Amino acid sequence: MYTDDDLQQAVDKGIFTASSVEQFRHDALQRRNTHFADEEDFKLVSSFNDIFVLMACALLLLSTGWVLQATSAPLAAAVVAIISWGLAEFFVLKRKMALPGIFLLVSFVGGIFAAVVLALGLPSENGFMLAGSVAAVAAWCHWKRFKVPITVAAGTASAVVFIVSLLISLFPILKNYLSWLMFCGGLIVFIVAMKWDSADLKRVTGKSDVAFWLHLTAAPLIVHPIFSTLGIFDGQQSNSTLALIMGLYILLTFVSLVIDRRAFMVSALIYVLVALTELLKTYGLAGDSFAYVGVFIGFSLLLLSGFWHKVRYQLVMRLPASWQTKVPVIQ
Repeated sequence: MYTDDDLQQAVDKGIFTASSVEQFRHDALQRRNTHFADEEDFKLVSSFNDIFVLMACALLLLSTGWVLQATSAPLAAAVVAIISWGLAEFFVLKRKMALPGIFLLVSFVGGIFAAVVLALGLPSENGFMLAGSVAAVAAWCHWKRFKVPITVAAGTASAVVFIVSLLISLFPILKNYLSWLMFCGGLIVFIVAMKWDSADLKRVTGKSDVAFWLHLTAAPLIVHPIFSTLGIFDGQQSNSTLALIMGLYILLTFVSLVIDRRAFMVSALIYVLVALTELLKTYGLAGDSFAYVGVFIGFSLLLLSGFWHKVRYQLVMRLPASWQTKVPVIQ
């Protein structure tokens, strides 16, 4: 099993020519009747051994943390982080395993973050601020060593936690606007994601993987504050609110199509399901409302997936030319 990074390395070593690799990709995609950029491809599992190693790493780290937490919770978190780095030295740096790499990155940065928070006692703005800054530095060190694509998203998220905690510490009144601080943080992550995306519009290098995880991080930070502000889970939605929620989802769908990322649609899906379920309840379909909504949404998503490239082509070609150069290529 090989990846696009493997093909690129083969080109760099002179094993293949760049044109032959490009022709190979084009032929493979023609046979699959699809387009590479629209596949939103990223490396996750190359074999069952990835899952086997993941299970072993999880068992080792969880058991180690459980044993040591009785002695010292901060020590337990720190040891988990240290072991995660050590395991990454072999399974990521030597074996190039993607799924264990993702897990070990999360356990490393999470362990560092937890160790700092626990060492300072009860969680507070200052604690989260310090933990966020230390975790961001730890993520940067991990990136320089292992280049795991999700690392940039973890580091950016840690930086957002640091900035939000710093602002709340300086201006306590901002605690009442935490959701909108999350929203602003999500926009920052989204901008960073677009920077990485614009560096690989054909999506054939690891930069595309980095952008994928950044978009996956940005989407809930942007979507949750918007929909939660509308009170979607309080059971008191009006028809106008439900219509607004559907309108926002359609807007997010357009954004997903333009940037060729499905993260925003997935993040907003639960809100749309709840909104449509509540709408059908008002018409006496309380018992089967979720099933009806599931059929409608499921069919719509499958239909959009089947014609994703064609719909995206029609949408992007109507954008200003300057915008078209900043999103994945249309082929």
